[in-house]
Amino acid sequence: MLKSAAMAYVIKRYSNRKLYDTQESRYVTLDEIEEMIRAGKEIQVVDAGSGEDLTSVTLSQIILESERHHRAALPAAFLHQLIKYGATWQDFVQRSMKTSLEGIVSNQREMDRIFREWSARAGWGTVGATPPRPEARREPPASAPEPDAERLRDEVASLRERLKSLEERLEKRKTESK
Repeated sequence: MLKSAAMAYVIKRYSNRKLYDTQESRYVTLDEIEEMIRAGKEIQVVDAGSGEDLTSVTLSQIILESERHHRAALPAAFLHQLIKYGATWQDFVQRSMKTSLEGIVSNQREMDRIFREWSARAGWGTVGATPPRPEARREPPASAPEPDAERLRDEVASLRERLKSLEERLEKRKTESK
């Protein structure tokens, strides 16, 4: 899922299997590459001599190392099927995983958008911003009626329903992908 080679963080792999981070000008381990990816960096691994793209091989190696250390347990039956049916099964798995991940990312973005919209309407301003100090808040005069309190309650209830629906869709996609 690399966006493009120009935007990727390039790691060169030498014939001695050492991995060289071209931006940091230092050798890195598979664990460090895994950390980079978890931090959101797009990684591209290329053979230092031929320029061949080794990204998939390296990422698979990271997954296998995680499996070896029991950090990620891929069921043996799944791995048997993957080997048994070869490219056809692998293509299916790749398409399914891509679709599932795109759905998860899309749902996350939609939930973030709804939350930002809701928080803006609630007067919270930018999510993550420092809330105003209590002494800086202005309370409406006691005699003023609550502005649109019922409308806000309805809107919050509606947002809760939409969030619940999105969570259910996300959970359904998770179970379908297993």
